[in-house]
Amino acid sequence: MAQKKILLLTGDFAEDYETMVPFQMLQMIGHEVHAVCPDKAAGDKIKTAIHDFEGDQTYTEKPGHGFVLNASFADVSGADYDALVIAGGRAPEYLRLNKNVIELTRHFFTENKPVAAVCHGIQILTAADVVRGKKLTAYPAVAPEVTAAGGTYVSVNVTEAVVDGKLVTAPAWPAHPQWIAAFLQVLGTTITL
Repeated sequence: MAQKKILLLTGDFAEDYETMVPFQMLQMIGHEVHAVCPDKAAGDKIKTAIHDFEGDQTYTEKPGHGFVLNASFADVSGADYDALVIAGGRAPEYLRLNKNVIELTRHFFTENKPVAAVCHGIQILTAADVVRGKKLTAYPAVAPEVTAAGGTYVSVNVTEAVVDGKLVTAPAWPAHPQWIAAFLQVLGTTITL
């Protein structure tokens, strides 16, 4: 398996599992993963939030872990990476206002590189105007944004993922097994037992 260099975009109050699980899992199988947040440097911490599904009209939110970034956003160039992962949670709603985040995201689509986004991470994709003509999923509350941005929202079970070309999306962290497996397939990563 060829090692890939993957950029993980996250931020304060990103969903805890949606940041930590892909970060650790992609490293575990041998990929190099750089976790970044605008206006933060390697060694800085972000605060994460745990979103849970407990039967309320929407998810509940609890304090998560402190997550230490291992790269500096200011030093990042999309040309240096093979793929992009975008964590969900509350961070995407403000990260999408950063023009550098938008330009960086567009690079991965312009260059037809693999992109995995989960939950509210899709808000960055809609703001970057890269979902037009694509089928994707997201947290259901983001569905109107997907449609308004010209994408086709696919309603799936919270444990499922949707693949359209090199774009892999999922509604939330319960989909990690399918979402990450699909992303690995798009990356060309195979695991043999």
